[in-house]
Amino acid sequence: MSVPSPVGVVLAGIHGFGRHHLEEILRMAGTSPRESSPPGPPGPSRPPVRLAGLCDPVPPAFLPGPLRTRVAGIPVSDRLEPLLSGLTGPVVTVVATPIHTHVDLALTAVGQGSAVFLEKPPAPSLSGFRRLEDAVARRGAAVQAGFQDLASQAADVLGSLVEAGAVGRLRGVGVAGVWCRDSAYYGRSDWAGRRRLDGRDVVDGVLTNPFAHAVAGGLRAAGARRVEDVVGIEVELYRANPIEADDTSCVRIRTAGGTTLVVAATLAAARPEEPVVTVHGDRGRIEWRYKRGELRVYRTLSDGETSRHPATHVFEPPRLLANLVDHVVTPSIPLLVPLADTGAFTAVLEAVRRAPDPVPIPPGQVTEHLVPGNGPGDTGTVRRVVTGVAEAVHRAAGELGLFSEIGVPWARRGARSAS
Repeated sequence: MSVPSPVGVVLAGIHGFGRHHLEEILRMAGTSPRESSPPGPPGPSRPPVRLAGLCDPVPPAFLPGPLRTRVAGIPVSDRLEPLLSGLTGPVVTVVATPIHTHVDLALTAVGQGSAVFLEKPPAPSLSGFRRLEDAVARRGAAVQAGFQDLASQAADVLGSLVEAGAVGRLRGVGVAGVWCRDSAYYGRSDWAGRRRLDGRDVVDGVLTNPFAHAVAGGLRAAGARRVEDVVGIEVELYRANPIEADDTSCVRIRTAGGTTLVVAATLAAARPEEPVVTVHGDRGRIEWRYKRGELRVYRTLSDGETSRHPATHVFEPPRLLANLVDHVVTPSIPLLVPLADTGAFTAVLEAVRRAPDPVPIPPGQVTEHLVPGNGPGDTGTVRRVVTGVAEAVHRAAGELGLFSEIGVPWARRGARSAS
């Protein structure tokens, strides 16, 4: 059966991170001043797309001027279902809305026969994830999750290096995430930094949203994709900021294949660092800096010193939306990140959701710094920094231990929960 062209793309969530998707759609549609077609295959044969609708309770009038001009005349609604029901032909819906709305919007799009690009995390609970999985199976729908690093060539090469014994026997995988966020980050929306909102799960913690890619990348390096690939999870949640969710946390995961993975992360550091996934072997290590698509291999020499492998691999990020459009037109083209491949991540999110509320880090271990404002009337924001937190994150990821096990002064064993 031939598929009409072009493919209509509806964007749910046009502000915040949704603006990134809006610019990408316009570029793919050839209505952006930037390049009009994504790099890489399938090149000239790529199906054309058009921006078919915008869904957001906040109208496009609040977009920046140039972007607002480019969406003039596009149908707009604050509800997704009527917007989709008025369209004909193949449709892709991009869901870039608050976390607690992901499942319902994706279910609405699937029910209307649309393919879905679903931002991370795909669901704020395992039950919501299962509901969406069931709908996808019933309708034969295509749902691509927004974890581009899971589709990176770097992940495939990393797996091949481990299988080939490039760093010897696998000891485990450690992930370190060190960023800093100020009070404006938590004040940007009513759901930011929340575990629940109006009785609905949000789970906007450091592991499940800002460092969701780090957790997903670590799971990929450990060979875990599906829910059943995870057999044990221990979580410690802490917070330095006056929020409901965690901003400094660690999790230890056991996979069905016997690999141990530890992810340690903070948003309360003095300065940001590039997040890194490290595969630890008994004869070296492989570091994957996923934001740069970079792999580095370090091998242990006979004298115990470590030498960097001569080759540093750098890979281009995949274009997930373009891949989804290709799949809609040519179903034999596989999705790069199908929903089921985010099951292991959702199992970790579920453990965080079910864990006790984060333990406040003692005030004596936190310093407050005023971040100056940008002009008259802007009083600035506050950044809270946990003493020694970057070192604690790297130690946990390097030793594959939880904060409470490596002697961190503000961590305590009573914070640990297991599932």
